[in-house]
Amino acid sequence: QVQLTESGGGLVQAGSSLTLSCSASGRIYSSAVVAWFRQAPGKEREFVGLRRWKTPSSDYGDSVKGRFTISTDSPKYTFYLQMNNLRPEDTAVYSCAIGSQYSRGESDYRTWGQGTQVTVSS
Repeated sequence: QVQLTESGGGLVQAGSSLTLSCSASGRIYSSAVVAWFRQAPGKEREFVGLRRWKTPSSDYGDSVKGRFTISTDSPKYTFYLQMNNLRPEDTAVYSCAIGSQYSRGESDYRTWGQGTQVTVSS
């Protein structure tokens, strides 16, 4: 079972950029879909974005579209969430996940990281 480890969270000011990393402990199969979700205090987990591991096909939630980008580094079994123009409402625990379906549904993802806190101050 591959394990995922996120890094890169922190406290930033509104308008700043931040990149989160998600490293896998083993091989990510070529047909996999990688994704990011987030959960703010008192709210349900929210879909942020997804990308196919081996192709540029991607999908993003409306609240982050145009500001966030997912990229992959196949040799390192690592994928990233580049977040630009951060807003206070982006404050949440961000979790990475791997699944086999091109889906926004969290139930379609079997492998999850532990989460990393992102706090955006106004």
